[in-house]
Amino acid sequence: MKILVTGATGFVGSHVVDKFLAEGHDVTFIARSTSNLRWLKDTAATQVEGSLHDLDSMKEAVDGVDIIIHVAAAVAGRNEAELEKNNVLATKNLLDAVRAYNPGLKRFVHISTQAVVGPSSSAEYPADEETPCHPLTGYGRTKLKAEHLVNEAGKEFPITIIRPPAVFGPRDAAILTVFQTIAKGIAPLIGFDEKRVSLIHVSDLVQGIFLAATSEKAKGETYFISSEVTYTWPEVTNLMAAALGKRRVLTVKVPHVLIMGIAGVVGFFGNMTKKPPVLNYEKGIDITQSFWTASSEKARRDLGYRQKMNIANGIVDTVQWYKKNKWL
Repeated sequence: MKILVTGATGFVGSHVVDKFLAEGHDVTFIARSTSNLRWLKDTAATQVEGSLHDLDSMKEAVDGVDIIIHVAAAVAGRNEAELEKNNVLATKNLLDAVRAYNPGLKRFVHISTQAVVGPSSSAEYPADEETPCHPLTGYGRTKLKAEHLVNEAGKEFPITIIRPPAVFGPRDAAILTVFQTIAKGIAPLIGFDEKRVSLIHVSDLVQGIFLAATSEKAKGETYFISSEVTYTWPEVTNLMAAALGKRRVLTVKVPHVLIMGIAGVVGFFGNMTKKPPVLNYEKGIDITQSFWTASSEKARRDLGYRQKMNIANGIVDTVQWYKKNKWL
């Protein structure tokens, strides 16, 4: 089949490209001429120059493709209007391009996020597809609006929505700072309460995306693609330290109030730069929650999805990639 991937120059999107190429499909991606193609330049994927904010430029990209995997999104912005532009309007434009140039599309797969639902209520009750949506941040709110647009478009052509929890693995710059800090012998922990999270290695996520994109049963459905077990942050940081060869690390618990203060200051000054800050007040709200856990039971039942990369091996894989590419 012919596959179009948006957001292909990023962390998850580039792995989606790799997966569909490995499965023997013809893959194209839409990107501006100025985009950094470091993960794509040595692959068989074909670039179509264009922008999700220019409907005409998407004609060549969407015309004749069988499946669109819409990964592109902004996780941070200077304000909610900026997130609205990149998460809601960009999705609307892509859906409009399908309506105009490829109404017979076989599947539109939208990569969303657990942030549309918000944190889970407790360690015993991870979020699932029936959990009411209560996003805490502009990112979650705008991604939920994008989901609504995709579900509405499902009346015209088949759609599937994927909600990952936190994702890690090779090429991930977002969690790199944590590895760098632990490599220096410091393991920061947020707050004094136990926090439990779902963490999925990118290889498992793209396997889940592939299964959902190619399954007839997934038409019109939403799935959490998540780890099958959850983890406390001390468990995660201990595994990181072991993978980095650090026998001793100093655990530093940072109070929530200090986290929020730092996030507010960093966000304020970061908004004055060209690139929006990853850490801001809303991100502070996210990371101080106790439970970010999600159940992949529906994906296991419908798609045969299984977590193949356990947390220890996934962290070792990530560290090895960071070192090979001199990120650590």
